[in-house]
Amino acid sequence: MVDIFTGHFLVNRDGQAVDPEQALQNKIVGLYFSAAWCSLCRDFTPILCDFYSELVEDAPSPAPFEIVFVSSDRSREEMVDYMQNMHGEWLAVPFQDTFKHELKKRYNITAIPKLVIVKQTGEVITDKGRKQIRERGLNCFRNWLEGADIFQNFCS
Repeated sequence: MVDIFTGHFLVNRDGQAVDPEQALQNKIVGLYFSAAWCSLCRDFTPILCDFYSELVEDAPSPAPFEIVFVSSDRSREEMVDYMQNMHGEWLAVPFQDTFKHELKKRYNITAIPKLVIVKQTGEVITDKGRKQIRERGLNCFRNWLEGADIFQNFCS
């Protein structure tokens, strides 16, 4: 995953710059393509928040997982508001960074919301993360872990 973000930085919910190499090291990454104006996104985002909280924030042993929000919002203010009011403690590609367009192209994003689960290399584990979370909840993470070549003790 580090290779994809080389030369770029991410921001946290408070807008502070975060080094992707450090933040995403040895983690499965969910690239969340979404926007505040999208009703399907606003419907799925709370489900993704709960998934992330149970897996990472509230777990006694946090899973090797991180979400990177790739915004399709119309303004920086809209993106910031969406992140602060609806998102978990996720990272994001800064609004002004044109790299988000490269990510959309690379992962063939034609509609939102879309949750693409990727390995450290940026290779896709699944582009159906949203569907899998809705259908299987936390159980889908074990399959992602197996597909990611990250070997770590994980209990769901």
